[in-house]
Amino acid sequence: MHLAQLNIATAKYDLEAIEMKDFMDNLEPINAIAESSPGFIWRLQDEAGDATSIQFFNDPKTIVNMSVWESVDSLKDFMFRTHHKDFFKRKNEWFTKEAEDTYVLWWIPEGTTPTLEQAVQKLYYLREHGETPQAFTFRSHFE
Repeated sequence: MHLAQLNIATAKYDLEAIEMKDFMDNLEPINAIAESSPGFIWRLQDEAGDATSIQFFNDPKTIVNMSVWESVDSLKDFMFRTHHKDFFKRKNEWFTKEAEDTYVLWWIPEGTTPTLEQAVQKLYYLREHGETPQAFTFRSHFE
């Protein structure tokens, strides 16, 4: 089994705003770090190589990030032991704080690629039912 993850975030500003420049300018380097990280398998991206133009929600400022990893540890290593952590610490500069979970993890069979529709269903499932083997967070990841 491989680990899939979805993360959504609603920007405080338009993505083209000067306030978002540092975030937007670093998407490519951070994505390159992800792709070269041990355990990385796949990530959602558009023709430009990121996912910021992929619109799933009504609010154009809500962006999605979705990827597949070999394990929880490989995803955590990328998130918290690479340059990504420096931008993760700054998320409140760019994105609104939400009361509900904004990310979800779930296991998928090796060799499959999740759809955005499936991923959003997992997030809504987590919000409605809490952490289960079908949808969970880092707090209670299920093997």
